[in-house]
Amino acid sequence: MSNAYFEAHRARLDGALDAIASRGFWSAFPEVPSGRVYGETAKADGLAAFKERLDRPWPVEQPGTAGLVGGERSPYGMDLGVTYPTPDLDRLMDAATESMVSWKRADVETRTGVCLEILDRLNRRSFEIANAVMHTTGQGFMMAFQAGGPHAQDRGLEAVAYAYSEMKRTPASATWTKQVSKTDTITLNKTYRIVPRGVAVTVGCSTFPTWNGYPGIFASLATGNAVVIKPHPGAVLPLAITVEICRAVLEEAGFDPNLVLLACDTHDAPITAELVTHPAARIVDYTGGNEFGDWVEANARQAVVFTEKAGVNSMILDGVADMRSVSGNLAFSLCLYSGQMCTTPQNIYIPAEGIATPEGRLGFDEVAAAIVKGIDWLLSEPARATEILGAVQNPATVERVDAARQAGGTVLREGGPIDNEHFPEARTCSPVVIQVEEGDEPLYQQECFGPIIYIVRTADTTRSIELAAGAATRLGALTCGLYSLDDGVVAAAEDAMADAGVALSCNLAGQIFVNQSAAFSDFHVSGANPAGNATLCDGAFVANRFRVVASRTPAPAPVEATA
Repeated sequence: MSNAYFEAHRARLDGALDAIASRGFWSAFPEVPSGRVYGETAKADGLAAFKERLDRPWPVEQPGTAGLVGGERSPYGMDLGVTYPTPDLDRLMDAATESMVSWKRADVETRTGVCLEILDRLNRRSFEIANAVMHTTGQGFMMAFQAGGPHAQDRGLEAVAYAYSEMKRTPASATWTKQVSKTDTITLNKTYRIVPRGVAVTVGCSTFPTWNGYPGIFASLATGNAVVIKPHPGAVLPLAITVEICRAVLEEAGFDPNLVLLACDTHDAPITAELVTHPAARIVDYTGGNEFGDWVEANARQAVVFTEKAGVNSMILDGVADMRSVSGNLAFSLCLYSGQMCTTPQNIYIPAEGIATPEGRLGFDEVAAAIVKGIDWLLSEPARATEILGAVQNPATVERVDAARQAGGTVLREGGPIDNEHFPEARTCSPVVIQVEEGDEPLYQQECFGPIIYIVRTADTTRSIELAAGAATRLGALTCGLYSLDDGVVAAAEDAMADAGVALSCNLAGQIFVNQSAAFSDFHVSGANPAGNATLCDGAFVANRFRVVASRTPAPAPVEATA
């Protein structure tokens, strides 16, 4: 059955491998929630399936369950009422370890085929998962469908493709012959076996549980490891659905479903620290805040640790061809999901003398006003505003916005709640925009996750680049944007950001934005600054999840022919 999965999905795997090599646009899973693609009843069926899950226990029995926990509340204003297993960690990790016996001995094609089948079934459940993502993270439905469904599935497939490539790099067997004299040779038959590291722990985040979770989950599973998934207490359901599907496919393929397990906790009784430092945890994938991420890197010494944390993302304005177009592009980047993306710009650096345009220089105040105007226009239509902004996942984010208003600088845009016609109790907040001077570094040279934007007046563009690169080097960053009409400035920024290990986007306009990251082409996080120690996804992300162990035997001497 599992090799049949490989053959059934071979074309999709080949497409992913080709895309990784070319780095051009390619996607395996359609991102548009169209009935023509997913079926005319898919949207309604997905919503019904989501609602069927509410106010009842998660319907999967696992070993090592010590009790049930719950408490997810939609940022749109309703309790989900789902309860999940919280584990006896020793028993859970024992079950995960025992599950690997046959899985680690399966060949590369078998494990790859099972992973490809899981991704295919996840895609079929995209509408159900989208509703789960929406009502745990606060994303608008369209974003929840795309980022939580097809785009996350693409990232999972990307990890499987890299894993397949790295595992196939070494042949299963080889004949080794060495001439040791004029008449004698030594010939050895060698075999090479992929040996997984052991149990992998994936620590999910509250804002993008599937998009950030799938790369590690599938990289570990494809390379022969069991996976224990520990969701954020506020965003469990999308990953719980994922676990269900994984377990069903594994069992159908003849493997132990305990290869994928769910481990849940609460804010008041967290288990993450104990889980990632458990002796059986040999791989850890962590997505979340810097403080705990740093702790995981320092303390999970028995494991190989991959982290995606956070940082201070920047936008540098030096010159624009069309300020209106730029302000529109910036507005979308700043407003999307209320700034709750690890790629959202926080600091916008503008020289005191303003920026270059084809019509002459545009003053600092005019540029700042254009940015605010772009945000106001984008959010002026209520239906559009609610879909773009979504809802705020964590109440602490709103508190940060209030604190930023009072901390210093000049407030150019107040921000605050917006009305949501469909969800009157939704927790919402539009961006606050604060003008500061470059010397006010304690205000803006720290990560302020959420809809908080600083417009920083700098001495000149050279200083803007220095400040952005310095923040990336010291604090981490995932993205930097630049608008300039000067090739020399572009080259200087490229050099500075390469040294700082942060991805640079230059002169974006239209429907491509700095906070978007495309599977098979873009590397999400560089692993080269404090924002994270790994990238999604490359060979290094998967290759250290397994080792190659060799066996060698002298080849039988050739039998001489007799007369």
